[in-house]
Amino acid sequence: MTTSSLKQTATQGAIWTILGYGVGQGTRLAGNLVLTRLLVPEFFGLMAFVTTITMGISLFSDYGVGQSIVNNPRGDEEDFLNTAWTLQVIRGFQIFFLGLLLTYPIVHFYKDDRLLLLIPLASLSAALDSFSSTSLHTLQRRLEVRKLVIYETIMRVGMMIVLIGLCLWQPTIWSLAANIVLGAFFYSLGSHFLIPGYRNRFKLDRTVLKEIQSFGRWIALASATMFVADQADRFILAKLLSFEKLGVYTIAYTLASIPRELIKTMSDRVIFPAISQQLHLRRYRLRAKLMKQRWIVLLGLGFFLAVLVCCGDWVILLLYQGRNKNWELYREATWMMPILCSGIWFSILFHTTSPALLAIGKAIYSAQSNIARFIVIGGGMPLAFSQFGELGAIVVIALSDFPLYVVNLVGLKREKLSCLSQDLICTLFFFVTLTLLLALRHSLGFGLPIQELFATK
Repeated sequence: MTTSSLKQTATQGAIWTILGYGVGQGTRLAGNLVLTRLLVPEFFGLMAFVTTITMGISLFSDYGVGQSIVNNPRGDEEDFLNTAWTLQVIRGFQIFFLGLLLTYPIVHFYKDDRLLLLIPLASLSAALDSFSSTSLHTLQRRLEVRKLVIYETIMRVGMMIVLIGLCLWQPTIWSLAANIVLGAFFYSLGSHFLIPGYRNRFKLDRTVLKEIQSFGRWIALASATMFVADQADRFILAKLLSFEKLGVYTIAYTLASIPRELIKTMSDRVIFPAISQQLHLRRYRLRAKLMKQRWIVLLGLGFFLAVLVCCGDWVILLLYQGRNKNWELYREATWMMPILCSGIWFSILFHTTSPALLAIGKAIYSAQSNIARFIVIGGGMPLAFSQFGELGAIVVIALSDFPLYVVNLVGLKREKLSCLSQDLICTLFFFVTLTLLLALRHSLGFGLPIQELFATK
């Protein structure tokens, strides 16, 4: 693929990624608005906790199958794809059985018998999902994002309709659990029809195994540490507070993380595959191309994030107040969301550069970054909670993206891919924009976005 055609394909991929993400978030939000009127926050907190456990098991056993297909020169060969798919299925059953083994200790620690069935069901969904076709990764490798977006949108809308139907019929935690299993089954089944004539079969090629293991050894560590860093907050809050409060936090965190999840999706589907196809370039040229494409992304997301911080409480009020009989239970999300939003900027800086380190085979830097973030969350949250309560814990979570970014910055400098000057300029733009927006809001008599925090004290 020539440089011009790669740029055009990547640009189209970025546009489709943004469109797909927007539709996906809209669908998720619309469904969430309905579900919060049918279910109590405790159910959301409980399911967030259960899916976090399954995700953790999954990431701790990550072989880097998807990344290998995208990055490896042999990623289009049949033997490579079938071996990768076989490894993926093996991993799925590992997740299922590990989930079963961990169920009783977790139930005993958190003292909630509902977990006795919820964890095995979530683990079963992971096993079903492992049968998904490698065509998903092939489309990503080829930067055919359009097909991926359309497929995932159809699946997301369909399963949301099913979930709402289940909750109207039975507004219990078990409707949420059943939807996870059904979603995994249909997503896996549908993936095998994405590319005509594309079929996976069980095969283990030793040469391919060595190549995947060689590339994936640091992926496993990076994935495991990413889970520990990203999900530690839920485990700690579930113990410090309650599943009800965890449900409120999950809603605030989900909305606050929209910019982060958007750039993570673009990172996986566009930035990483595009860089993987340009590894023949010298580092200074690769860095120049990376910086050129980052300007519009950072400035655009910087402005969007500043608006989200400034208006975060209004977003919660608009979406969840209305005629919601459970409104008082969700009220605390109004002050949580702006605080959580404010720290996401450093995550945006991280996810627009970390794909470059992964593409050149330096996933170790991502692992180190996530370890730094976990240390802040794991050590800071309990301490802050003991001194300042919920507010202290939320502030620590908001600040935890900074060490993630700093460690990644060191890795970029060592590999001659540093974009520090660009980061400083865009960070200044973000903080100036946020300051102006907050000043405007206050001058118009609307106070600050965290005013609900003081009203509840």
